[in-house]
Amino acid sequence: MFSGKSYDPDSFGFLVYDISRLFSLERERKILAAGLELTAFESRTLVHVARYQPARQVALAESMNIEAMTLSGYLDRLESRALLRRETDPDDRRAKLIFLNDSAVPVLDELRRIAHETIADVSKALPPQEWQTFMANLMTVRAHLRLINQENRKI
Repeated sequence: MFSGKSYDPDSFGFLVYDISRLFSLERERKILAAGLELTAFESRTLVHVARYQPARQVALAESMNIEAMTLSGYLDRLESRALLRRETDPDDRRAKLIFLNDSAVPVLDELRRIAHETIADVSKALPPQEWQTFMANLMTVRAHLRLINQENRKI
């Protein structure tokens, strides 16, 4: 019978996941408090569109690590609010390119403000120098994981 005791809730994977989940919950709470009427995933989608536009829906879903059909629902809701638009890709008429509308700019500005505020709150957990070291270490681990993933894709 499996007891589950062999899994450490303070292991790297659990810690990274829990930090991400708790950070997202706090950010979502602040988004709702700001009256933006966006879910965490809709706001994440909007930010990814801003970062990668114009982007094909499939490539955008891949960058977010979600299924294209899941992304489609988020895009539908954001498009219905006139925050973005889909246009036929001139290089492939079967594909759609995603673009931000000008109406998304103030929403993105507010999302950026909320992100900075949330990070400022979270960073209070450590003295400033330790926070900088922590962030530098996270970037090093991320770069290493990217390298590992690139090497494994070659196989």
